[in-house]
Amino acid sequence: MANSCSHAPWLLRKIVLPQHTDHAGVMWHGSYLSLLEEARIKALSEVGLSYGDLSDEGYELPVVELQIKYLEPLFHGENLLLESWVSKGKGPRLRWLTNFIKDSEKSAALSKIDLVLIKRDISGQKLLRKGPEHITKAFIDLQKGPD
Repeated sequence: MANSCSHAPWLLRKIVLPQHTDHAGVMWHGSYLSLLEEARIKALSEVGLSYGDLSDEGYELPVVELQIKYLEPLFHGENLLLESWVSKGKGPRLRWLTNFIKDSEKSAALSKIDLVLIKRDISGQKLLRKGPEHITKAFIDLQKGPD
């Protein structure tokens, strides 16, 4: 996955906690989604855009496609590194590719998430092909990776 992008990934380091796991101590599939959301929120904040501000301005970034390929189980207590790359997807999509790396430096899972930018108002929701300047700049900065 890293070879498909020419920049450094966005990073999120976590520990697999009891609340992430099922009764057998294996990370539950829903926990992957929470960690992916946390990684996106962290990366957006690092380029100066918060989900709270987006929402306050009437914008949302809903997930329109999600794929996770599970390769190795993750267990309670393991260290976990999420490496994420952002690119322009098809049409108005913003694509996030994430590699879940466990203690052994093996890939535990690979994910692909496509999001779109929508604007909410009294008439409903509208899909945007391009957002306002500050959002467009943040998306470009995301695609460049961290400094």
